[in-house]
Amino acid sequence: MRNDHIQKLGFALLFLCVIITVFFLGSIIYFIVVRGAPAISWEFLTEVPRRAMTQGGVAPAIVGTFYLTIGAVLFALPLGLACAIYLTEYSPKGAVVNIIRMSINNLAGVPSIVFGLFGLTVFVKFFGFGVSILSGSLTLAMLILPSIISASQEALIAVPHSLREASLAIGATHWQTIKRIVVPTALPGILTGVILGIGRAAGETAPILFTAATFYMRGYPDSVFSEVMALPYHIYALMTEGTKPDQQTVIAYGCSLLLVVLVLLISAIAIYIRQSRRKIYGH
Repeated sequence: MRNDHIQKLGFALLFLCVIITVFFLGSIIYFIVVRGAPAISWEFLTEVPRRAMTQGGVAPAIVGTFYLTIGAVLFALPLGLACAIYLTEYSPKGAVVNIIRMSINNLAGVPSIVFGLFGLTVFVKFFGFGVSILSGSLTLAMLILPSIISASQEALIAVPHSLREASLAIGATHWQTIKRIVVPTALPGILTGVILGIGRAAGETAPILFTAATFYMRGYPDSVFSEVMALPYHIYALMTEGTKPDQQTVIAYGCSLLLVVLVLLISAIAIYIRQSRRKIYGH
């Protein structure tokens, strides 16, 4: 009886934690929707800013955010997956590997402004990419790399060893087993890390502050070496610059709502792919 009561208490506490989390999440979304919805219009979505960013739209910032987010994932996913495969499948057990894994975990806790300074020093100045989409995407890729590596490692480790053994038993090489059995089976878990990375990359301001973002553009970027407007930096600029705070605040909330929707749309695509792979491999 005592164990039953303890179990019920534990379930009640877990349920309470879920309710509190959902409440705060719902409150944030409700607040953003109520404040941002009045600013949303076709003009807001398709036109460039005008009159000191108090009129017009934010289309260049939407496009810039999309470019930076997709670019970061394209750079980080292959590198993170390759690192996870090495650490899981090839690396010898020992102190060196443990140090590498600890370093990856510590890298996840580095403040984003540090990544911005790193990107400014390495990509903008040393490699000469300048303030551009390329510099910003590479910087954001470094930012989300630890989460992709960690999620990929967990997904690869979760693949049953029996699948590996069966593949090797019928004559497949180690690499063929990884490419055709292990990675496809682990793909849903890998995409979980990608989804988390998308949310962080799209919402960061500090890394692109020094590497990619510009205060104002009349048009759209025409190459990977172009500066871009981005929704996170645009929100920051609207709330800290300018002489018409009443008009700019409404636009900032509208940008916040667009940023949430953009992240949800990109994440929804990744979730759809993940669910499709789960149906194929039965987990």
